[in-house]
Amino acid sequence: MKAVRFHGHGGPEVLRYEEAPDPRPNSDEALVRVRACALNHLDIWGREGLPNVEIPLPHISGSDVSGTVEWVPPEEKDFKAGDEVIVNPGIGCGKCEKCLLGRDDQCRFYTILGYGVDGGYAELVKVPRTGLVKKPAGMSFEEAASFPLVFLTAYHMLATKARAGPGDVVLVVAASSGVGSAAVQLAKLLGAEVIATAGSGEKAEKARSLGADYVIDHYRQDVLEEVRRITAKRGVDVVVEHVGKATWEGSVKALAKGGRLVICGATTGAEVGTDLRYVYNRELTIYGSFMASKGELLKVTGLFSQGRLETVVDSVLPLEKAAEAQERMEKSLHFGKIVLKV
Repeated sequence: MKAVRFHGHGGPEVLRYEEAPDPRPNSDEALVRVRACALNHLDIWGREGLPNVEIPLPHISGSDVSGTVEWVPPEEKDFKAGDEVIVNPGIGCGKCEKCLLGRDDQCRFYTILGYGVDGGYAELVKVPRTGLVKKPAGMSFEEAASFPLVFLTAYHMLATKARAGPGDVVLVVAASSGVGSAAVQLAKLLGAEVIATAGSGEKAEKARSLGADYVIDHYRQDVLEEVRRITAKRGVDVVVEHVGKATWEGSVKALAKGGRLVICGATTGAEVGTDLRYVYNRELTIYGSFMASKGELLKVTGLFSQGRLETVVDSVLPLEKAAEAQERMEKSLHFGKIVLKV
């Protein structure tokens, strides 16, 4: 099969579009013919390499996959060859206490497709057969690949962790990102008022079109001052944070008393300082959030099937342009998801 792999860590130049062995699924796995695969910052972190994280080499990135079932084991009853599917990007062992309780994202052996194992930058990918999910009808493969990881993450952050709802004011940091654009929609769906940050007038308008009530240009305006102005100095109830070092201090200070900050990533750096007086004087809660369960993915997929959420596709490039796609993401030129068409 054709695939995009890297044989060593480095910049986009290490990505090679080349022949690779076809994956050979085990009896508890399925084989999917990839039609589209969306990018995530996880692809870049894996390509660059992370301390104390071993990426199997050569490696195929890609966590968000849509396609058609190529093969399933005989005992599989829910899916057959030719079915159009999306794939749960999270992979648990399926046997431990956490998995059996439906908290597979807390499984000791949990990994992510395209990170701990080969992913969707390829014509074929093998996945656990329990990870197959029916693709919403009427949705293109490119659209279907654009929502699983980011909407799954945003749903877990807002609905499960922060329990955002009517009466809450939610600050979404970097609304042009995949998680950010998903969080804007989900926060509105949960009944909250939304303040979003974006880096240009064009991105601000797109954030408003997704439901943001207020948008702050983080390059031209002081985010903390604007939040205080908008909320009459009260602060926000929930902050959706995934940027890290560059925005962390302002995110903590933007919270109202009893506020909740939920974080799922740190694209600008993980080493931050926190004045603990803000935490205990204001009775703040800080939640870490990492992916979500398959049950939550099914809820999100249902919301798309009902037309209550919309995909946000920035651009579609052919698989062989994976390096160009990752460069676009690294330069923050996108709003929503960049998708590779296979």
